[in-house]
Amino acid sequence: MVVMFEKWVLALIWLQLSWSGPGSCGKVLVWPMDHSHWINLKFILNELASRGHNVTVLVPSMTFLIDPTERSALNYEVYPSTFQKNDWWDLFESFIYLVTSEMPRLSSWQGTAKLNEIFLYFAQKIREVCRSVALNQELRKKLQEADFDVLITDPAIPCGELIAEILEIPLVHTLRFSPGNKMEKYCGGLPSPLSYVPSILTGLTDRMSFVQRLINTLLSLYFDFWLDQLGEKEWDQLYSEVLGRPTTLCEIMGKAEMWLIRTYWDFEFPRPYLPNFEFVGGLHCQPAKPLPEEMEAFVQSSGEHGIVVFSLGSMVKNLTEEKANLIAAALAQIPQKVLWRYKGKQPATLGPNTKLYDWIPQNDLLGHPKTKAFITHGGTNGIYEAIYHGVPMVGIPMFADQPDNIAHMKAKGAAAEVDFSSMTTDDLLGALDAVINEASYKESALRLSRIHHDQPTKPLDRAVFWIEFVMRHKGAKHLRPASHSLTWYQYHCLDVVAFLLGCAALGLFVVARCCLFCCGKLGRTGRKRKRE
Repeated sequence: MVVMFEKWVLALIWLQLSWSGPGSCGKVLVWPMDHSHWINLKFILNELASRGHNVTVLVPSMTFLIDPTERSALNYEVYPSTFQKNDWWDLFESFIYLVTSEMPRLSSWQGTAKLNEIFLYFAQKIREVCRSVALNQELRKKLQEADFDVLITDPAIPCGELIAEILEIPLVHTLRFSPGNKMEKYCGGLPSPLSYVPSILTGLTDRMSFVQRLINTLLSLYFDFWLDQLGEKEWDQLYSEVLGRPTTLCEIMGKAEMWLIRTYWDFEFPRPYLPNFEFVGGLHCQPAKPLPEEMEAFVQSSGEHGIVVFSLGSMVKNLTEEKANLIAAALAQIPQKVLWRYKGKQPATLGPNTKLYDWIPQNDLLGHPKTKAFITHGGTNGIYEAIYHGVPMVGIPMFADQPDNIAHMKAKGAAAEVDFSSMTTDDLLGALDAVINEASYKESALRLSRIHHDQPTKPLDRAVFWIEFVMRHKGAKHLRPASHSLTWYQYHCLDVVAFLLGCAALGLFVVARCCLFCCGKLGRTGRKRKRE
């Protein structure tokens, strides 16, 4: 009888869970960005799917790392892309060749001009893709009928916020940064005092001299102007056309309920932030898993010297022959074994201690007890894996946020930097020697690791919580600051300043008139007495 009762209780519990489960789950639409951004975002999406949410990813017919045909818990809605595969590859290869081969030989103005050409072309193509999706009535109807609860977007590729506005569903951003922090500052309302919050891509820290604060201010103004030249007006026109009312990209982007920033205070400098901004850096990091047998054997053969892990990320697959030989010659002189992710031609100076791989399990290698250092281009994902496992770094930054990321790690004592364009074999060798043999680098890396692990909740759980929070409450308007309803002059209280200055001027005018009146009256009285 007791056994039967227990069975009935278990059956009722299972029935309750199966009945209430779907009710607490929602439908998630995703506007992603490719490459390393997708690697990070996919962890969030897989976690949402594992919790029972229905996740649909909007992807173009041409992608790099996003594979709509893979077996997974995610659903993919593929739309025809106006950007052909050859166009993508040509643009991508041109960009990589420019930053790895041409930029070192060009002046800063020439390099900036060439980068602008690529960015302008890229922005134009992305707008074409956005227009084709937003005006696709069949796709639009299908998405509206799906009745999504939230849209997650990476604003590095605009348009996701426009889709959310069309579907009238809450919006959540996930990003590392926007150029010049413009989206966060002006669209999200994030306070960014230039006196101690360095503009992105400047390589500055929060401890700035007068000259550095001057540079920070000028570069911040430059980024604002530069972004205006990269088609922001064209985006405003597109959004106004699609929505049928005057609007701007920044207005629509600023309607996001939450901004999930892919950093944390182990990486960031202390700064003010808003309640609808959440820092979730390192959400993709995991404990190390066992290495493949052949790779483990090579690692173990390093003995007491240990290993060095070397990767320039998923975008830079090869280097010029000169640069590859320079790097290989430096690696050949260290006692450690080196695992180098590299698809280019084998360098002639490659030493017996260095092994090339098309792909490496980076997180698992960084978590291996024999790892002494990590040579990295400075991508956020790789830096966070190094922080997670407490591994000091040698940074060879090349583009995007990489110089800024390495500057943060240098300021925190966990990395040494080598300039990619001018480095010599001795430069790389010296940086490696310092990071491996000077105890301060390892101590700083372990300190950052302790800070990262000492959080009340894991970054991934925090990111998923806020997405679910937005779904449960159909938004998070109570977390949005009132600054969104203010004009720029109201935000800076310039109208108040103007009023006070006006009052002061009026007061001075009245006092001056009174003084003149009194002086004139006294003068007339004096002359009258003199005549008498």
